[in-house]
Amino acid sequence: MKRWKTRLCSTVLASVMAAGLFMGVSVSAEATAEVPAVRSVYTNEPVTAAQASLRPIAVMMPTDKVAQPSYGIGNADILYEIMEEGNISRQMAIIPNWQGLPQIGNLRSCRLYYIFAAKEWDPILIHFGGVCYMQGAIDAPDVNNLSGTYEYGVGGAAPGSGYFFRTSNRKAPHNAYISADGILKACQQLGYQTTVRQGVYNSKHFTFAEGVNTLDQYGAQAAAANVIDLSKVFEYTKSSLHYDPVSGLYLKNLHGKAQTDALTGKQLAFANVIVQNTTWAPIDAKGYLAFQMIDSLQDGYYFTKGKAIHIRWAKTSDYSPTKYYDDNGNEIQLNTGKTYIAVAQAGKPVVFY
Repeated sequence: MKRWKTRLCSTVLASVMAAGLFMGVSVSAEATAEVPAVRSVYTNEPVTAAQASLRPIAVMMPTDKVAQPSYGIGNADILYEIMEEGNISRQMAIIPNWQGLPQIGNLRSCRLYYIFAAKEWDPILIHFGGVCYMQGAIDAPDVNNLSGTYEYGVGGAAPGSGYFFRTSNRKAPHNAYISADGILKACQQLGYQTTVRQGVYNSKHFTFAEGVNTLDQYGAQAAAANVIDLSKVFEYTKSSLHYDPVSGLYLKNLHGKAQTDALTGKQLAFANVIVQNTTWAPIDAKGYLAFQMIDSLQDGYYFTKGKAIHIRWAKTSDYSPTKYYDDNGNEIQLNTGKTYIAVAQAGKPVVFY
């Protein structure tokens, strides 16, 4: 157990229990009828104040073909996909509404750049080990993580490892999971705060449109984007998204098939898609990569409602949110709903039409 992590979990658990969310018990409609709704910082959708006060989890999940589908990934309000060594990508699911999930995963190891992406959401980071380059970051006093094995691969602690479990329906390493109940018990044991941490948590991330943003205001600058082909960015998974005009959402494919949640069978769908071109470099003979997640010089694309515009992005510090701007210098206005973020290696082409 990390001795320096001395969060007062008793207060946290009392808050969670008061919200009716402890041990996976959801709040009844009657119990929440008088609770005023607030807007989610992740999706702009209405949520209860109790839900809004809880920290999300950031879960490392694989894109390996044999590991699909993942459990609980459909609950992700924000889904990152980033390349790693071996020419294969990995995913990090930001899940605010994780309470009550019986099975989350499968779980894979983390990389240093995911820690920088995760920090702006102040989550509880859940992973199954990592790499040596994470030392000093994953075990820093401000990071709350749960790891099924040594947290940076060759050493470190394994906080909360006793609450991970394996199943028999898949072979290792594709069969490691955790549950919401296990997360809460691990947080109690480790003293992790499960409500948002004042002074760390940032309640302002995206700017959401009032109504629907069709991108029509950009005129000819907005290009048709009914298909987003990321096969040149993620060559193994050949990730792609296809616009569904009926729902107004982009449907996610992986390995040429619908990417679904194993708990629900539903295909992942997003109101917003962001491609974030990022400076990168290989850092050793094994092919481990580095991404410059704090930057203000790179560009990308924003996709919504079957259209695309060119954007630029900026992130100034660990806990500051990544901001996205159009070519006029204005912060882009996202549509209400979930967001998929592809952190792409700068120089790799994104195809859309």
